Amino acid sequence: MAGLHYSSRPSSSSSLSSSSSSSASAYQAFASRLLFLLTVLPLTLAFFAFVLQWRGGLNDDPVNRWSPVRHQFPGMETSESPSRTASGTACLDPLARSRSPSFPYYRDWKFDYSSDLRPKSPVMFQICITTSTSAGLEQTLPWIFYHKVIGVSNFFLFVEGKAASANVSKVLESIPGVKVIYRTRELEEQQAKSRIWNETWLASFFYKPCNYELFVKQSLNMEMAIVMAREAGMDWIFHLDTDELIHPAGTREYSLRQLLADVPGNVDMVIFPNYESSVERDDIKEPFSEVSMFKKNYDHLLKDVYFGNYKEATRGNPNYFLTYGNGKSAARVHEHLRPNGAHRWHNYMKTPHEIKLEEAAVLHYTYTKFSDLTSRRDRCGCKPTRDDVKRCFMLEFDRTAFIIASTATEDEMLRWYQERIVWTDKELNMKLMRKGILTRIYAPMVIIQGLRESGVFSSVIAEAEQASLSKEKFLSSVESSNSSRTTTSSRAFSSRKIGITDSQGTARRVLEFTDDSTHPSAIPPLSPPELDDDSEAAT
Repeated sequence: MAGLHYSSRPSSSSSLSSSSSSSASAYQAFASRLLFLLTVLPLTLAFFAFVLQWRGGLNDDPVNRWSPVRHQFPGMETSESPSRTASGTACLDPLARSRSPSFPYYRDWKFDYSSDLRPKSPVMFQICITTSTSAGLEQTLPWIFYHKVIGVSNFFLFVEGKAASANVSKVLESIPGVKVIYRTRELEEQQAKSRIWNETWLASFFYKPCNYELFVKQSLNMEMAIVMAREAGMDWIFHLDTDELIHPAGTREYSLRQLLADVPGNVDMVIFPNYESSVERDDIKEPFSEVSMFKKNYDHLLKDVYFGNYKEATRGNPNYFLTYGNGKSAARVHEHLRPNGAHRWHNYMKTPHEIKLEEAAVLHYTYTKFSDLTSRRDRCGCKPTRDDVKRCFMLEFDRTAFIIASTATEDEMLRWYQERIVWTDKELNMKLMRKGILTRIYAPMVIIQGLRESGVFSSVIAEAEQASLSKEKFLSSVESSNSSRTTTSSRAFSSRKIGITDSQGTARRVLEFTDDSTHPSAIPPLSPPELDDDSEAAT
């Protein structure tokens, strides 16, 4: 019995063999089914897609809807282009210039609109710039349209000299958002009544020639521009020269509007430190399009870097910068706002709360052309002596340049210009670039070159010429009615519009309860800190 019972039980080895065989069979069956599904599923989906496409089931696909084969892009003409082939496969040239040039940086911003041109922006406040200029169109047009691109809507141009000539002024007047104010006898009479003459903050600049006279003129023009800015509904106002460009660094969209939108509401004035152009050639013709190297402001450098490289960066000139180093500013257009010289603003009723920007700057293209030496000389009648030039110029380099331009030969002037102004030493340039003193800024160059290549400037000039012809015909038909207007009524209207008469009485009342301690002296163009100022700057 024991032997029979033993023979009837399976051995352990046969049991393990049977179990492993059944597992292998199950795994093979699962793998076969999985392989079948992976093969059949893609084929099924492909077949299903083919059926839908064949029956037209994908005609509503968004990509197909806006395909250039069937339709134009949104906003373009819906009519078929005559250049298309019968099959409809020809494409429109996306780089073709339109008959009416537009900014490449703002969609649908055309230049033939009669209404005011204002860039589309989620920020609704308006920015204006005022300037006093005698420059021609080759400088003024790039200056205006560059600032339009970055968000400036209005310009108040106080013009004289070349800028006031008929050919230049008619173009400037044709640009939407630009108001041209001529230096007429009437304007001078209005400014002679300004309250500024009865105050002390600008008195040290009165009755002096050249730069001092220009400084007073700029301040008087700024005072009028404030009134115009309020009437136009402006929120911010700048004063810039036409050799200066705002550089709104620190914003993702390179937008001045966005930059000012981030300024806290309790801030009244924003200071933009200036960077100074560092030209690398002596044959620059169009500075805005040819200059990309700039020297940084002291405010944007570490103190040790600035003073540690001061002598190399100065290159034998009187100061680190050739001209001013205290930047320019923007002010909110509030009640009682007044200029405080060409570089700052102030308020008759309070001390403005100001901040200084850490990245944004004003790019100053100074002495960028060799002809700048003689042009500055020709605008001033001072004697080329060390004593007399102090009466005319506030900064030491301007005095030296005036004497050189007045006494040296053409070859001597060019040699001096190359030694003191042109940066030809590439090793020194690279060293100062690594230190952060010199920097490359290409954005203005790219924007202005783009505007020029798109035909904006030539289009504005051509349209102004055409409008001028129509205007002349119109003026000839109403000349008799214009001549009947009296000079007295014209002056009265202008005074009321600018607000001189109304502000005169207010000025007298304000002066009764304000003291000079709340009205500091106007801030002139100041040089950056000198090497001897190291100990003072550290305190």
